[in-house]
Amino acid sequence: MARHLVTSALPYINGIKHLGNMVGSMLPADVYSRYLRQRGHDVLYICATDEHGTPAELAAKEAGLSVAAFCAQAHEAQKAVYDGFELAFDHFGRSSSAQNVEITQHFARRLYENGFIEERAIRQVYSPVDGRFLPDRYVEGTCPHCGYDRARGDQCENCTRVLDPTDLIGPRSAISGSTDLEVRETTHLFLLQSKLQPEVEEWIAGVGADWPHLSTSIARKWLTEGLNDRAITRDLDWGVPVPADTWPELAAEGKVFYVWFDAPVAYIAATKEWADAASDGAVRDWKSWWYEADDTVRYTQFMAKDNVPFHTVMFPATELGVREPWKKVDVVKGFNWLTYYGGKFSTSQKRGVFTDAALEILPGDYWRYFLIAHAPESDDSSFTWEHFATTVNKDLADTLGNFVNRVLSFSRKRFGDEVPAGRAAGDAEARLGEEIARLLAEYEEQMEALQFRRAAAALRALWSAGNAYLGEKLPWVEVRTDPDGAALTLRTAMNLIHLYAVVSEPFVPATAAAMRGAFALADDTATWVTPGRARSLDSVPAGTPFTVPPVLFAKVTEQDLESWRERFGAPVT
Repeated sequence: MARHLVTSALPYINGIKHLGNMVGSMLPADVYSRYLRQRGHDVLYICATDEHGTPAELAAKEAGLSVAAFCAQAHEAQKAVYDGFELAFDHFGRSSSAQNVEITQHFARRLYENGFIEERAIRQVYSPVDGRFLPDRYVEGTCPHCGYDRARGDQCENCTRVLDPTDLIGPRSAISGSTDLEVRETTHLFLLQSKLQPEVEEWIAGVGADWPHLSTSIARKWLTEGLNDRAITRDLDWGVPVPADTWPELAAEGKVFYVWFDAPVAYIAATKEWADAASDGAVRDWKSWWYEADDTVRYTQFMAKDNVPFHTVMFPATELGVREPWKKVDVVKGFNWLTYYGGKFSTSQKRGVFTDAALEILPGDYWRYFLIAHAPESDDSSFTWEHFATTVNKDLADTLGNFVNRVLSFSRKRFGDEVPAGRAAGDAEARLGEEIARLLAEYEEQMEALQFRRAAAALRALWSAGNAYLGEKLPWVEVRTDPDGAALTLRTAMNLIHLYAVVSEPFVPATAAAMRGAFALADDTATWVTPGRARSLDSVPAGTPFTVPPVLFAKVTEQDLESWRERFGAPVT
C-alpha cells in the first residue's frame, strides 16, 4: 500500500474560522485521510495553526495579551473546535514551534548559499505616528486593480492579486489609522524567484497533470505573468528570526521571516513535532515522509484558491532552491469559496456561520455531510439556511436516519432483539447486492479522484438503494402473510445498515460509530467492504443481538430556520 502524506492549509491564528475555511481545506483533508486509512494505507495527516505575521500581532494587541500568550490560547480554542468536527489529525502543531524556527532558518541558509537569496535596500512605508516601519499587512488601502477599499499591502482579499504596500491607493496604518505615512529606505532579504522560474515550470509540467483545473490554472497564471523576486523578511516583533550567524546586521535590527516563507515549512516542522512528541519510547521517522522520501509517499495538499499560488509556486520554488531532496507535493486540491447568501462571511458584521457557533446548534456530522456534499469544487457555492435544512431533512434524516430507525424498530417489535433469520436470499437480494457493489465502486472511484461532491452523491445513492429495497419488499406488509420473507428483508436491511456504518465513516464518523455499535458483533474488525461482501450482504448473521440507537438526525424545523436567520444575519426568503 502507498504511504499518503496529507496536509491542509494552516488555519490562521487570529480567531475561530468560518464554514468556508472548514470546507476549503481541513474537512476534505480529513474525509480523504479517513477513507485512505480504511482502505489500509499508511496515512499521516498534518496541520498546524499559522501564528506569525501582522494579524497575530494586531489581534493580540486588541486582546490585551502578548503575542505568545494570545497564540497559545487561540491554538487551544481552534483545536477544541476541530475536535468537535472530529478532524482526525495525526498532529495539529504550531508554526511558532522550535522545530519550525530550526527548519525555516535552515532553508534560508541553504537558499542563500545557493545564490537564491540576496539583501536589497528597498523603500518601505514608515509611520511616524507609530514609530516603525509598517510590514505590508500593516498597511491598508484601496486595491488599484479592483477598487476594494480594505485591501492589505500584501494581497487583495477581493480579487486575490498580490500587492506591495506602495501599490495601494490612499494607504493608511492598520495600527493607528494614520495616513501620515512616509517611504524610507531599509534592507530586507529577497527570494530570487525569477531565477527559479524555469525549474518551477518544469516541475509543474511534470506533476500538474494530476491536479484539478483550478490549481493548475492559478499556478500557470502566475508563471505566465512571471515570478518576481519577493522580500521574505519583515519588521515585526513576532516571527521566525533571521539567523544572526548568516545575517548579523538584519538580525540585530530584529527582522523576522515573512509568514508566507515560514508557514509552508511548518508542514515539515509539524511532522517533526509529531515525531518529537512520541511517547513510551516510540520512534517516529519524520524524515522518511519529507527528506529523501521514497516513491511510495504520495503527498496531497488541500486548500482554498487564495492559498493555491503560494503552494504551487512559491513554496515549490523554495524547496527547489534549497537543493536538498525535500518531498514536493504530488496533488494540490484547490477549492473555490463558500459564500454566505452570495456574500462574504464577516466576523465584524456578525454575518455568516463560524465553526464554534455551528457546533453550538448541531453536532459535527450535520455540518460535515452538508459541507462535503456541496463543496465548492467547480465554482463558488453559496450557503443558505434553506439549502442546509433541505439537505439535512432529505438526505440525513429521511434517507439515512429514518431507514436505520424503522428497520431496527420494526424488527425488534416483530422479531425481538436479535437479527431474524428468515429464508435464504432470493432474486431481490441478488439484484440489491449487485446495485450496492456498483454504487460502492462508484463511491470509491470518486474518493480516489478527490471528487467529493460526486463521492457524496454516490454515498447518498447507496443509502437510497436501501430505501428502494424496502419499498419493493414492504416488510411491514410482508410480515402478515410471509414472516420468513419479512425476516429476510429485515436481515438484509440490517446488513445494509452495517455496510452504511463502514463506508459512511469518512463523512459522518460519529453517526457511523452509532450505527455500527447497534450490533453486538464480537469480531467486527472490518475496515472496508469488499465487492463480495457488498453483494452477499451477510456481515451481520442471524441471531446477532442489536439495539435501536437514538434518532440519528433530527429534522430542521421552520422555527429553527427563523432562529438561525435572525442569529446569523440571513435574509428571510
